[in-house]
Amino acid sequence: MNAPIRCIPLLALIGLLVATPASAADNTDAALLQRGQYLATAGDCVACHTAPGGKPYAGGLTVPTPIGNIIATNITPSTTAGIGHYTEQQFRDTLRRGIRADGRRLYPAMPYTSYAQLTDDDVHALYAYFMHGVAPVDSKPAPTRLPFPFNIRLSMAAWNLLFLDSKPFTPDPAKGAAWNRGAYLVRGLAHCSTCHTPRNLLMAEQSSRELAGGMVGSWSAPNITSDANSGIGGWSEQDLVDYLRLGHARGRAQAAGPMAEAVEHSLQHLEPADLQAIATYLKTVPAQHDPADTRPVDNWGVAFDGIADQRGTALPDDGEQWSGAQLYDAHCASCHQASGEGSFDGGLPPLFHNTATGRADTANLVLVILDGIRWQTGDSGVRMPGFAHALSDHQVANLANYLTLHYGNPAARITATQVANLRAGGAPSHLVALARLAMVVVVVLILAIIVLWRRRKRRRTSSGRA
Repeated sequence: MNAPIRCIPLLALIGLLVATPASAADNTDAALLQRGQYLATAGDCVACHTAPGGKPYAGGLTVPTPIGNIIATNITPSTTAGIGHYTEQQFRDTLRRGIRADGRRLYPAMPYTSYAQLTDDDVHALYAYFMHGVAPVDSKPAPTRLPFPFNIRLSMAAWNLLFLDSKPFTPDPAKGAAWNRGAYLVRGLAHCSTCHTPRNLLMAEQSSRELAGGMVGSWSAPNITSDANSGIGGWSEQDLVDYLRLGHARGRAQAAGPMAEAVEHSLQHLEPADLQAIATYLKTVPAQHDPADTRPVDNWGVAFDGIADQRGTALPDDGEQWSGAQLYDAHCASCHQASGEGSFDGGLPPLFHNTATGRADTANLVLVILDGIRWQTGDSGVRMPGFAHALSDHQVANLANYLTLHYGNPAARITATQVANLRAGGAPSHLVALARLAMVVVVVLILAIIVLWRRRKRRRTSSGRA
């Protein structure tokens, strides 16, 4: 009776010793998955790989590009429709080199040119998360079908040779830890340059103009270099942190369009130290100046009450004849106040000293009027209605011109044609036609070379016979 009793503590001790490594392993796995989820959030993977109303990471979102629409793929661990069959090396090659498990090339709409900077540890954590922390979805999105010649994916191999730097991020020993962390996030995981850097005719980022401003569909991603007028040189680091975390920097700007999505789904969830690191790095990015910006874009305009002059004046029966002030009174003043000063609590921004009205490029202002703003951060958010169905192109142009004239950059001009183009998704791109023309030129040159070579060969043959 006593012997078995004496064995119990020993067995319990053995069980504890055996259980401890397993428990530690479980904790390590949980920590790895949590780290991978954080990295996926910082990379805003959900934004492109989740269709409206769809399941997370199941793909299907249509991404408009100048060469056609690209359909985002399913990146859940489904073995039939997603990436569940990927090895970690194949996952790494996808992130860093733009090569899928089947060997086919990705288009740079997937920012592998930025993800190439990721460390091995971060790639490992992301792989663990997508394989074990994401629910598999067995639905396959429609394939991407780009027009010729962009449908030839093999051409991306040559593109990568020209434009892909596949070396992981190397810290700069002359800079501090915060700067290096910010550089790693901005250049790599957060892929800020994908939107905020202009591209050349081959759709590669112009590295000499890093973060000088780019296009995201019809939206303009602004200059975020350290230039005082065109960029964020006049912003404090706290302004930048507030903007990334809250979606607005009081008295300067508020997020809209794709940037609002980035704040809602990604940036607001980053650790405070990472947000501070991003701000630290951005303040040091070499300035890129646009001569059109003669003062800081958030320093235009003053309070102006143009509604007072309209009181007692009958509105024209034809809405197309309404003035900018009348349109503002009918659709904007109830929220932004008669003088454009915004709400008293700051929840609704003033329209002067606001980048939305202060930029020479007015595309974002027009799109905000058409589409509105909708995003959520924590317990707060912004819900500005769009007026695409209420206002004609002519009316939107009148209203936007009223806003820029009195509250923003008076040199900015908006036309009904511009509004119509933006309403339709932007002006058509000529890249496809240019690419086809270039191919024709190349073929003609090759044929000309062949003809000349044959003629010379015949002449030499004739001379030899003579």
